[in-house]
Amino acid sequence: MQVHFIAIGGSAMHNLAIALSRKGISVTGSDDEIFEPSRSRLDKQRILPKQLGWDSKRIHEGLSAVILGMHARGDNPELAAAKALNIPIFSYPEYLFEQSKDKIRVVIGGSHGKTTITSMLLHAVAKLGIEVDYMVGAQLEGYDCMVRLTETAKYMILEGDEYLSSPIDLRPKFHLYQPNIALLSGIAWDHINVFPTFENYLEQFDKFVKLIEANGSLIFNSEDVNIEPIARNAKGIKLVPYQTPDYSPTSTGTTLNFDSKSYPLRIFGAHNLQNLFGAMRVAEQMGIGPHDFFTVMSDFTGAGKRLQKVIESTDFVMFKDFAHSPSKLKATTAAIKQQYSGREVVACMELHTFSSLQKSFLPQYEGSMDAADQALVYFSPSVVAHKKLPALDPSEVQEGFGGKVLICTQTDDVIEHINSQDWHNKVLLMMSSGNFDGIDYDALGQQIVARL
Repeated sequence: MQVHFIAIGGSAMHNLAIALSRKGISVTGSDDEIFEPSRSRLDKQRILPKQLGWDSKRIHEGLSAVILGMHARGDNPELAAAKALNIPIFSYPEYLFEQSKDKIRVVIGGSHGKTTITSMLLHAVAKLGIEVDYMVGAQLEGYDCMVRLTETAKYMILEGDEYLSSPIDLRPKFHLYQPNIALLSGIAWDHINVFPTFENYLEQFDKFVKLIEANGSLIFNSEDVNIEPIARNAKGIKLVPYQTPDYSPTSTGTTLNFDSKSYPLRIFGAHNLQNLFGAMRVAEQMGIGPHDFFTVMSDFTGAGKRLQKVIESTDFVMFKDFAHSPSKLKATTAAIKQQYSGREVVACMELHTFSSLQKSFLPQYEGSMDAADQALVYFSPSVVAHKKLPALDPSEVQEGFGGKVLICTQTDDVIEHINSQDWHNKVLLMMSSGNFDGIDYDALGQQIVARL
């Protein structure tokens, strides 16, 4: 087999390309720009394109398939050549289904918690020696590729993203996986550039549930008011509700209480514990008992950039988190305040995504940082302009968040605010899907500790 990737440098695409190459499939690819770490990883696997740019001559009748990434445009010359030669064209999720259609597919969906729950499952099966194939949407510690494809694994664990599949396939990715076992963690409006109303966004999850294979299972967060009616209307599948378990914070994380037993954990926060319980219910459907699951989760510290500790000293600790949507922001800030209830929490977040930088979406953020003692929100006017969105005024952001939130539009102002603090007995929480336009979190943390 020979497979060609159009837009091979994407964060998801390059991982799939590496996985197929490791499986023994001949892989070629193209892109008009490839950044790190994709470039180095492709080069190490010896599938980095020799030249950047598109070239229809790369497409030939010997190709078994072409995989089209979201970065490519609909008028891509290589795509046109593949159509002319009638070569099968797949989106990223379509090809993942193609590779897993004879396996038991486990799909983790929801507006938040997908990566964390998927990484929890991967941690458990690895510790228990259970072979699985997988696809996860973020780089996890200990993994050099976030896609694994084999002929031997019984299960395929897939993080089920609701974003679009490709420039020529506008279906949400998780509609293509047809799960045998599915989980929904929670629904909170996102991707408003694609789903302009909350009702339209909800429809995608309703359809996802309807695409679960007959006699399959849906594990769902029964505490989420948006998921409950969707789950209860499902037909022909097994419904497995879950909720936040009984737990108590400790100096090193959490003690989970379940079925008359206590389990020490290194993660903390209600949202994380809720995710853990959902992952446990999925594991049950895979034949893993709760006791075995919770026991092997004792050393799980979290998914990359999800409540990830940057640095800690005697009375100061700094975290970074991927949180950017209102629901994630609220859960992450509340988790930090609960865990460090005796300390002042300074929470900084960056508006960075398409949805978050739109005035019409800002009211969704109201109260999302109320758990913090100090809250700062940063956005870059140049990023707003680059995304071709209407200009944002700081007063509009202030009104959207409500409360006493400091608004900054310059990275230097964020740094100045942080450096003006006395960091004794405090927690610094940096939340963004970016990096505040150039802040080195590790260096910042070290500088703060050096001054204490």
